[in-house]
Amino acid sequence: METGAFEEHLLCPVCREIFRDPVLLLCSHSFCLACLEQYWVHTSSQMCPVCRADFCMEHPPCNRALKNLCEVVLQENEKQVSEDAREFFCSLHGEKLELFCLEDRRLVCGVCLIDDLHIRHTCRPVEETAETLKEDLKTNLKSLQETFKLLKSQKFIRNQKAKHIKSQAEKTEAHIKEEFEQLRHFLRDEEAMRIGALKEEKEQKMKMLDDQIIKINSDLTSLLERIQTIEDEMKTQNVSFLLNYRGPCERYNIPSSRPCLQKLSEGVIDVAKHLGNLKFRVWQKMTDVTQYTPVILDPNTAHPCLHLSGSLTDVMFGQWGQQTRGYPETCDGYTSVLGSEGFSYGTHCWDVDVGDNTSWAIGMISESAITTRDRSPNSGLWRVAYHNGKYGQGESGEFLTPLTVKQKIQRIRVQLNWDGGELTFFSLLTNTHIYTFKHVFTERVFPYFCNVCPSQALRILPVEAICHRNRSVTFFYS
Repeated sequence: METGAFEEHLLCPVCREIFRDPVLLLCSHSFCLACLEQYWVHTSSQMCPVCRADFCMEHPPCNRALKNLCEVVLQENEKQVSEDAREFFCSLHGEKLELFCLEDRRLVCGVCLIDDLHIRHTCRPVEETAETLKEDLKTNLKSLQETFKLLKSQKFIRNQKAKHIKSQAEKTEAHIKEEFEQLRHFLRDEEAMRIGALKEEKEQKMKMLDDQIIKINSDLTSLLERIQTIEDEMKTQNVSFLLNYRGPCERYNIPSSRPCLQKLSEGVIDVAKHLGNLKFRVWQKMTDVTQYTPVILDPNTAHPCLHLSGSLTDVMFGQWGQQTRGYPETCDGYTSVLGSEGFSYGTHCWDVDVGDNTSWAIGMISESAITTRDRSPNSGLWRVAYHNGKYGQGESGEFLTPLTVKQKIQRIRVQLNWDGGELTFFSLLTNTHIYTFKHVFTERVFPYFCNVCPSQALRILPVEAICHRNRSVTFFYS
């Protein structure tokens, strides 16, 4: 009999039933009187069955409080058993409930059918109905268990994805900080250089002024002496003055004209040179030290065997990794990665360095082909590939049509004319046309890159950015 936490303390240690006529030993342990006497007879001693303490007593004292408590519990249990038994009999007729009415979904007795309460209803025996309904519940239980298993699996996947998102965020934050630190380093160097240029100009202009002031001071001293001499001569008698007078310019070295001093405007800081369009000129210089790549790889579409560089421009084939957990839901099963931005209009161009890569494919894939993973012909994957020393081209499917290439391709240019319905491939180093796909594009397409070579990465090449005076930027491909 199952017992609750409360009744557990009312069980006799010998029979494990609720105490009946409990007695208390001096060691404070209680037992049913009959259980204790039987134990003493069996062991031929008067020891406590729990602690083995030896007592010499014919009649152990009754534990009144425990006896009363156990009697209350026993009465309640008997009452509950009686009530549970009444539930199996009809409340109207007192007969045993042997049938189950399928219409009313309740237990009935045989008299209920005679009294016309359920005579037109479908009634089945309890055992038969219970087994049928249990089978139905078993089916439902199996479905619930499968749903539980599925939800548990989905919970695990989402917990793993949550960890991946956290890892992604941490790595991305670290890379952002690194990129901005490089920009701050450039700006600090540029600031120091421009402040240094300003200080150098200041020192040059101050030195020039100091030299001029020294010369002026020397001239002032000389002139002051001449002035003093003339004033002294003018105080002498007229006869003596005239005897010594030889003219102002000869005797007193008086200049015939005023000195020509340098214009002060030539000795000031060229503020306009230092401040004019300062931010624009710094930004213009920044484009010379930074790179722009027309296509950025999307790590969330990368096959787990592909590893991307921090700049998201290089893709390397390697061991199975955890770079992306969204891959199985979004990609095509090949060791491929897609561009982060799709195109639905206009002309676009990018260059890829394949180098000595021995197995690669480059092209475009449609949005529907990504979603459906359809690889049938004309389903939306256009690519040029190189494998086992041979070049080929294909529009979806597993097989490629051979291409004749006279010289090995090391750099390849992909040019998409979405509006014109053309996807063209060129070999950059030889400046030769490789192949052109013609297709009427009706949906967004994404750059496609496949790499199965463990020794050589595919690298999207940066383009040169030229800043114009109207602050526009033009990108030039080599």
